[in-house]
Amino acid sequence: MSEFDLGINTIDDFDFQNKTVILRIDINSPIDPKTKKITNENRINKSIPTIKELLEKGAKLAILAHQGDTLDYHNLIPLEEHAQKISAKLGKEIKYIDDVAGPAAQESVRSLKPGEAVLLGNVRYLTEEVSTFEDVVKLSPEEMLNTYLIRHLAPLGNYYVNDAFSAAHRNSPSMVAFEELLPSAGGRQLIAEVGALTKVTQNPKRPSIFVLGGLKISDAFSMMRRALESNSTDRILTCGVTGIIMWMSQGKKFGIKQEKFISDRSLDVFLKPAKELMERFDKYFINPVDFAYEKEGKRYECSIEDLPIDDALFLDIGSKTIDLFKKEISRAETIIVNGPPGVYENKLFEKGTKEIWNAIAEAKGYSVIGGGDSVSAAQKLVKDPESKFGYISTAGGAMIRFLSGVELPLLNALKKSYLRWK
Repeated sequence: MSEFDLGINTIDDFDFQNKTVILRIDINSPIDPKTKKITNENRINKSIPTIKELLEKGAKLAILAHQGDTLDYHNLIPLEEHAQKISAKLGKEIKYIDDVAGPAAQESVRSLKPGEAVLLGNVRYLTEEVSTFEDVVKLSPEEMLNTYLIRHLAPLGNYYVNDAFSAAHRNSPSMVAFEELLPSAGGRQLIAEVGALTKVTQNPKRPSIFVLGGLKISDAFSMMRRALESNSTDRILTCGVTGIIMWMSQGKKFGIKQEKFISDRSLDVFLKPAKELMERFDKYFINPVDFAYEKEGKRYECSIEDLPIDDALFLDIGSKTIDLFKKEISRAETIIVNGPPGVYENKLFEKGTKEIWNAIAEAKGYSVIGGGDSVSAAQKLVKDPESKFGYISTAGGAMIRFLSGVELPLLNALKKSYLRWK
């Protein structure tokens, strides 16, 4: 349970004995392109506590989940292996049927006994559940009551539970429409995720800092703008491409190769907002003071004064920046992390991420780390990261939007359900 009043029912609020519960989880996992087997079980592991608790409470559990989408069609596969892994972790069979909401799926749900569960087919088999449909058709939750999934499954359920915060930004029937018809609650993972993110955005312990890197800098800009304008941060440590953009916005030249990399990816559109933020909030920013690049297969570092270097790509922060960031991290009471400082997958450029991530892991402050690359880096470079970081989020897009102050469709639907059935 969270220390904050989230305005959402939890699974403590209902009696599930002998009741049919439709449970939406997120077990969308990395898939080996050749074998089509799951390569990382993190999200599956996170789903286990809610599944286990609902079964122990005597629920008849119909589980919905997705794998892949239109933009990663190669990962759009059946959920049979997912069911096998959940069964192994629970020590209890979770049935699987490769049908989402058709006659076979409906019969499997009707035949459940208390304490039994079935994982239904990949919801992305349904057009109404893929991102392309969501982006083009734009249904409201009320309009979704006529979709195939809701018409066929909602009448079989007594309750709806959602434990898929990492998909909370999705406005799809499996995420926001069941709440219109059934008493609904957030699962343990969802409540933990929302609680952790609320903790670092509503009156965080100070000093509060952001560490923002990686390549997807649109995420960094949306988060830091909101944090600065709401006065919820004391320092923003920029690295990765974000750090380079902040310097370029001040007129610093990096060299032909690096600047072409920026323009080829249309990242130069962020130069104007970067300049505006620096003009308004200059004192809050700590940007890199040195960078690492490769020359003849070796790592070299240069200070910001040494730039430009025309034939270099700057793929990590340098040693002076690492020391500078470590001092800020050691003083912080709240640390929010999204995006690694460098290309940590390359041995030459893992130093920045390894040292900064371990400094955060050992820091006294409460830390929240999220985003696929950030979490992967933590798992690779930090020993026992689950016990070292305050909270490791399974969410990417949903976490970014939450920290950027954007309303999430799932949370709106659960809050609406809470008011209806509290």
